[in-house]
Amino acid sequence: MFEVVIGLEVHVQLNTKTKLFCSCPTSFNHKQNTNTCPTCLALPGALPVLNKEVLHKSIMLGKAIEATVNRVSYFDRKSYFYPDSPSAYQITQLYTPIVEHGKLQIDFEDGTNKTIRINRAHIEADAGKNIHDGEISKVDLNRAGTPLLEIVSEPDMRSAEEAILYLKKLHAIIRYLDIGDANMQEGSFRVDVNVSIRPKGDEKLYTRVEIKNINSFKFIQKAIEIEVARQSEAWEDGLYEDEIVQETRLFDQVKQETRSMRGKEEAADYRYFPEPDLLKAVVTDEMMEVYSKIPELPDEKRDRFVKEYGMNEYNAAVITSSVEMAQFFETMMQEGISAKNATTWLTVELQGRLKGEVNITNSPVDAKKLGHLVKRIEDNTISGKAAKEVLDRLMEENLEVDGVIDALGLKQVTDTGAIEAICDTIIAANTDKVEQYKSGKDKLFGFFVGQVMKESKGSANPQVVNEILKSKLG
Repeated sequence: MFEVVIGLEVHVQLNTKTKLFCSCPTSFNHKQNTNTCPTCLALPGALPVLNKEVLHKSIMLGKAIEATVNRVSYFDRKSYFYPDSPSAYQITQLYTPIVEHGKLQIDFEDGTNKTIRINRAHIEADAGKNIHDGEISKVDLNRAGTPLLEIVSEPDMRSAEEAILYLKKLHAIIRYLDIGDANMQEGSFRVDVNVSIRPKGDEKLYTRVEIKNINSFKFIQKAIEIEVARQSEAWEDGLYEDEIVQETRLFDQVKQETRSMRGKEEAADYRYFPEPDLLKAVVTDEMMEVYSKIPELPDEKRDRFVKEYGMNEYNAAVITSSVEMAQFFETMMQEGISAKNATTWLTVELQGRLKGEVNITNSPVDAKKLGHLVKRIEDNTISGKAAKEVLDRLMEENLEVDGVIDALGLKQVTDTGAIEAICDTIIAANTDKVEQYKSGKDKLFGFFVGQVMKESKGSANPQVVNEILKSKLG
């Protein structure tokens, strides 16, 4: 039996307005090569100047992962040649990064948890983008010089499940802090996975393989599982040393396999040396005080929801898994509704209706409106079944909840006199079933309820119907 060893490197694009070392905008999707200047094009004589906001966002992350923020950090040059890097080097932080020695807790469904150590988070400049068009390759340098934080975990994860839990928690923290949009499809949350295996009980770290450029949690999990199977098979066949080499591989989603890209370089291959054009980055006491102020994070919000709203931990964790969901939920709760119903109507009813590009942030039914709909269920204005009909209509048209209830004639009848008259009619028309019920066939009670609801065309309040029938049938 083998034990899986996984370490993750996550590149987070910071949402600053300008690039790391120049004033060019970081806007996504502009015309190719328009957001460039002599500095990010690495023209002779152009010198970099550090964007102070990058330090701000780095310190916030350091605080969130309970890490050490180095008051003095340095920049280094990582030399490599590639068409999307006009300078033929990358400015990064190898020896003294801005953030070191953090940790992040992942939570399992059974209520247990595990702490994953974070080795470092360092600042570096992004490269441009290569666009391959048939036999021609083009280079877009709009992204060159965009600020990144590379967050490097220790090899503490032992399964694909743990890796995904870690990534989802880190993704949520980035979004809660609002230091990046963490959009995987647009490349602002990029994950490199380092995978190796070893016999259970062995403490030695064996050859690790890096899998790059995976753009979804689903594919990351699949890539890990496939790579683990490849390495395990090679070991069992006695081919481990021949087939498993330190290299960079890619994940082929169509063929469902990992494939070799290139040999994995060592630090010496990059010829690192201190960046001569930049001063050291100094974090003052004032900066630490101001930049360390961070918003409520997912775990804190989950614990508060459990205490404040009486939620169970699982539901609270689901709701707080994204900042957008948590904000939506809290707005719903301002309507004075129960947390249980708010959770159901948000996570089951509304999200079950959101398809394609429509999500919680651009839902046609906003939080206030959904909260108001739940309130109308709880004050017995409409039934839960009728509320689903109202929600369907609200998904199609921008209308008010009460207006749709009136237009569809869904308001529940709570007038006991009117409901009592219907009950009397049903009982009189079914004397044989009344006798059977009174002789012990309790299941017939549902028949009477159904007949009353049918006669009222679903408008009678079920609770009132139950109470009156129980009284009349004895």
